[in-house]
Amino acid sequence: MLLPSLDLINSLFVFVSKALDIDRWNLECEFNNSDHRTELNGTDRLIVRRGQPFTISLYPRSGSYQPGSSSLQCTAETGPQPSEQHGTRVSFGLSANIDTSHWSAAVVSPPGDMVALSVCSAPDAPIGRYTLTLNQSGRIEFILLFNPWCPADAVYMNNQQSLGEYVLSQDGIIFRGSYKHPISTPWNFGQFESDILDVCLRILDMNPKYLQNPSKDCAKRRNPIYVSRVLSAMVNCNDDNGVLLGKWTDGYEDGVSPMFWKGSVEILRNWDTQACQPVRYGQCWVFAAVACSVSRALGIPCRVVTNYLSAHDTNGNLLIERYIDENGDLIQSREMIWNYHCWVESWMTRPDLKPDYHGWQASDPTPQEKSDGVYCCGPIPVRAIKEGELTFKYDAPFVFAEVNADVVTFMKKKDGSTSDVVTSAVVGQKISTKRVGSDAREDITYLYKYPEGSDEEREVFKKANHENKLLHQQQNQGLHLTIKVTSEMRKGCDFDVFVVVTNNTQSEKKCRLVFGSCALSYNGFLGGNCGFKDLLNVELSPGAGEDKRIPLRLNYSKYGDQLTEDNLIRLAALLFDYSTGGTTLAVRNIVLENPEIKVRILGEPKENRKLAAEITLQNPLPEPLENCCFSIEGANLTENHKHIIKLPFVGPGQDAKVKIYFTPTQSGLRKLVVDFDSNKLCHVKGYRNVIIGK
Repeated sequence: MLLPSLDLINSLFVFVSKALDIDRWNLECEFNNSDHRTELNGTDRLIVRRGQPFTISLYPRSGSYQPGSSSLQCTAETGPQPSEQHGTRVSFGLSANIDTSHWSAAVVSPPGDMVALSVCSAPDAPIGRYTLTLNQSGRIEFILLFNPWCPADAVYMNNQQSLGEYVLSQDGIIFRGSYKHPISTPWNFGQFESDILDVCLRILDMNPKYLQNPSKDCAKRRNPIYVSRVLSAMVNCNDDNGVLLGKWTDGYEDGVSPMFWKGSVEILRNWDTQACQPVRYGQCWVFAAVACSVSRALGIPCRVVTNYLSAHDTNGNLLIERYIDENGDLIQSREMIWNYHCWVESWMTRPDLKPDYHGWQASDPTPQEKSDGVYCCGPIPVRAIKEGELTFKYDAPFVFAEVNADVVTFMKKKDGSTSDVVTSAVVGQKISTKRVGSDAREDITYLYKYPEGSDEEREVFKKANHENKLLHQQQNQGLHLTIKVTSEMRKGCDFDVFVVVTNNTQSEKKCRLVFGSCALSYNGFLGGNCGFKDLLNVELSPGAGEDKRIPLRLNYSKYGDQLTEDNLIRLAALLFDYSTGGTTLAVRNIVLENPEIKVRILGEPKENRKLAAEITLQNPLPEPLENCCFSIEGANLTENHKHIIKLPFVGPGQDAKVKIYFTPTQSGLRKLVVDFDSNKLCHVKGYRNVIIGK
């Protein structure tokens, strides 16, 4: 019996598994992007999510695809130096069926002239720009994102409403103001606006870790913990080519006020078009909002969080030491209590920590303190903060202090001596975020801390070596001070604030009361005097039955020129007990309300149909407004056009009214964000939700 020659066997093998010669292909971007929930990025290129199949159409140069006789070798690569060692290059052939646990490919069409090829990436593949090579004859490009809809992805979130809010929603609300009076600020995240995804990928490529070792950095982009930490560093520019430069003092002549921004889109585009030079200027809510936009663009569920009365602990001792002078005015130091502070939470698993610390992770892109030599913070599981796990990665002590630090106050006297001051200062109040599917505020304080005075809180403080706060909680002084305010405090009005003094002792007291007010920036820096009263002989009857109520009048003529853009006033009452030499302090920050911006939509809102918004604001001040300007912005509403209308003059009590035209490009619920600016009323924000029909 004659055996076949080796050449004959090889020729038969080639015949059996002939490589598919691809002439052209169709990436089916409209179908795939829609299926992967990326269609709002556009359908002119392929943008898909990891761990989920996508299907492309291949057209062979000659012949047709035959199962078992046509072979197809696929190679997926990302980064400038792809390698199998780093997991940035992977080769795979055809399988009978798609396997979503790793890179795989399968033909899902019957034999014929067109081959429907289904491809699936691994659910832990690095995100970024990819090239997929097919048999050396086809070379396609696509972008791969995190996939919070995929159960095997580290960012998986099992709630459709939450995914709609934290990944797909292009606008939102950020809470500012004060903890007694939170104020909603609308924001256009705009993560699906044209070119924004490219800018976000460029941010990753400009980070120092990528510039030092591109292969290692690209490989680590499989991990949302790593990506979130990179973003925390790159949104500020303190030690890299980051997006925003922060500024909290002096003027903004060489840039714009942080209050100017209505959304992230213009900031990201400016950074991109200005050769990655930092955009001037940002403050905490701007840093957080930009980080949220980038995270959502990359597929990480993300939300902006506001912590009222947020402590900035510079030395890690969980203690804020404040010094005041004999008028109750704060002596500035690096350790501050911010009226509010914003950061972001991102949703992901934490396999690097012990179980049960998956879910929301806090990270903070505002440059405050260095972490591992870089201005970044987090991500740290929110639950680790609640449980006092201060050894967990990353930066747990700093975030724990922001919501839990103890506050001690000392008075520096003119003779150079210091004395203790009794005060009831608290930090970490009304931690807030936008409610899912609504513009209402959701209080999430319970995620960060147990109820004050509870057994659980006591255990957490013991674990965190924070017993000094427990001691302060037990103090109950004999003289009690409270500051009360009226219900409506609007910018331009004159109004009274009150200090209420209670004598809980059994003896009559003679005291001196200093009651002052000054302008305040949101991060705790003091401005000019807004009103002051010094009473040398305040007599207090014994027992808690009788309160003494002392008013302080705040007049616009006095405070109007002192206010910062934050519209904040610090009220401080200082009580000196002549009999004991003791001092008691009460502090309250108030925010003055700006006038409401009214927005009326004229016409039926439809996709690609011109609309008009009639926008009105009444001047509440007893003086004219000059250099007035209205501007609008909205995802899928205003596109790349600047919509600005200027008014030279608006008299006291008069309406500023304009009509601005815009053309929506996508159907659905959209938010039109409005800004009004002038010489006396700065960057007043308003918005209107608009449902755009098809």
